[in-house]
Parts: sequence; C-alpha cells; structure tokens
Amino acid sequence: MRKPIIAGNWKMNKTASEAVALINELKPLVADAKADVVVCPPAADLAAAAQALSGSGIGLGAQNLDYHDSGAFTGEISADMLLDLGVQYVIIGHSERREYYAETDETVNLKVKKALEKGLIPIVCVGEKLEERESGVTAEVVRKQTKLALLGVAEGDVARVVIAYEPIWAIGTGKTATADDANDTIKEIRAAVKEVFGSVADEVRIQYGGSMNPKNASELMAMSDIDGGLIGGASLKAEDFSKVVNY
Repeated sequence: MRKPIIAGNWKMNKTASEAVALINELKPLVADAKADVVVCPPAADLAAAAQALSGSGIGLGAQNLDYHDSGAFTGEISADMLLDLGVQYVIIGHSERREYYAETDETVNLKVKKALEKGLIPIVCVGEKLEERESGVTAEVVRKQTKLALLGVAEGDVARVVIAYEPIWAIGTGKTATADDANDTIKEIRAAVKEVFGSVADEVRIQYGGSMNPKNASELMAMSDIDGGLIGGASLKAEDFSKVVNY
C-alpha cells in the first residue's frame, strides 16, 4: 500500500512571519493525518518554517533547487543549503518553472538526480498544456516527461520519487480534470515508470496537482492510482488545506 502524500505549494506567497503563523494554525488541524503532510514555502521562509514545524510530523519542502553543488550561480540554492535548513522534499519541474524560467526536461532530470544523490525527496511535476489535451496527446506528453525526468536514475532510487501530475490548464483556473480522467492519466505515468523500471512503479507515489480542494479531494483520493495532491491555492489557508489532508 502506498501511503498518501499531500503537499502544499505556497508558490511566491507568505513572508517568514506569515509562514510561521500559518504553520502554527495548521499543526493541530493535521495532527492525526493518515497521509504524509508537506508544506513548501518560498526559500526565504524555509529557516523560520523549519523551526515552526519542529516536532510536528509535517515535512518541509522547497520549491526548487540548483543541480550544482556550489559556485557562481547568483540567486540559486543548492541541495546542501536546503538540507542544512532541515528541508526533506523539493518540488522539481513545476509548470511555472518550465514556462517562466526556462526549465527543460534536461534540467529537471539533472535536478532530480542531484536531489536523490543528496537524500532529498523530489516531487517531480509533469503535465500537458490545454492544446496538447485537446489534440489527444496527453498520454504521450506525460509519458515522455516522466521518462526524461527519471533518465539515468538508479532503480533503487525510483521508489523515493514522488510524481505530481499537474494538467497545466487546470492550475489556478478552478478547472479540474474529472476524477476518472485524472486517474487514467496517472495510470499512464505509472505505466511509463513500469516500462523502464519494472514493478517498482507500483511503489511510486503519484499526486494529482490540478486544483485539488476541499470539495473534490475525497473523490480524487478515492481513485485507484491517485496517491495524494500537490495543492496550490488551498494550501494557503490552514482550514482549507487541513480539509484536503483529512479528506
């Protein structure tokens, strides 16, 4: 059985003091969660968030990392820097990173391998654009992104990877795939992992990342292959996020 994992991607929201307040409000609401719970604040909030999360059982994630260990890479943050702050998870290849900051399948792969090398758990994002969905190539797109993200990853490391299926057309729009559609696409992602790595694919947790919220979480989480959610807007309010976590 795969343990569900619900992660909140705060994106570029919340100051450090606001992050602490949100975490303190959230902690009692998810204290009995059956899923792994993760919050992913902006990099500037990570130190304060780590302190606020201490002893809570809630995991701490970052929203990005650089695949270099150190050097002249202004504005970037390395895996070792994240680890030193107490970070356990890192989102890699979010569609906003791909669209606005020139993230490619190649850099996603380099970051996945660096995260695994350093002991971080990557949450790897894959998903199709609206025009790709309307052209009927969703399966091909997510299969390709998945295989390229995991290129060269050791078979023994694959089970540690979390994959987030985020249909780009559903992010922040209020639109969401039907539960059956989301599950079918996640099955395609799992099948792509299985083609390369075999039965370990059954251990890989795959989240849905397309506007999961308190209203649709239980239906989505009832699906056979949906193992959690990567939550955007709903993760910025403790009550809303806790309702998703406690689906």
